[in-house]
Amino acid sequence: MKINTNVRYGLRAVIEIGRNSGAVLQREIAERQEIPLNYLDSIISGLKNANLIINHGGKGSGYILARKPDDITVYQIYRAFSPELQLVNCFCETSECKRSATCPSKDFWFEMNTQIKNFMENRTLKELMENN
Repeated sequence: MKINTNVRYGLRAVIEIGRNSGAVLQREIAERQEIPLNYLDSIISGLKNANLIINHGGKGSGYILARKPDDITVYQIYRAFSPELQLVNCFCETSECKRSATCPSKDFWFEMNTQIKNFMENRTLKELMENN
C-alpha cells in the first residue's frame, strides 16, 4: 500500500495551517513544507472542497482551518484526495471476483483494511500538531 502524494502533501499543508494562529498564505505553506507552489494549488483546492480549510478574509488573505484541529481526522484528509480505503478489490461492492464467497484470505484483507481505516479515523490533526 502506498499513500499518494496528494494525501501526503495535504496532511503537511493542514498541519502547517493548523500550527498558525492566523491565516497562512499559500506561498508560506509551499516554502515551509517544500511543496511546489503550482502543485499546492490542487492540494489547497482538494482541502477546500472537503471543507477542511477556508479562505480567511477573501482572495489573497490566506487559509485557516474550517474546524477545530480535534474535529479533523487523518482519514478526512485522506478522503479529500482518495476514494474510500480499499486494499484489495475482493470486498468492493462492484467486485466481480468469482472466488469472493469462498476466498480463504478475504477476511484477512477485510480486517487489515478496517484496522488501517480505524487508525486514520482515530488520529486527529490536533494529535499530529502536538507530536510535531
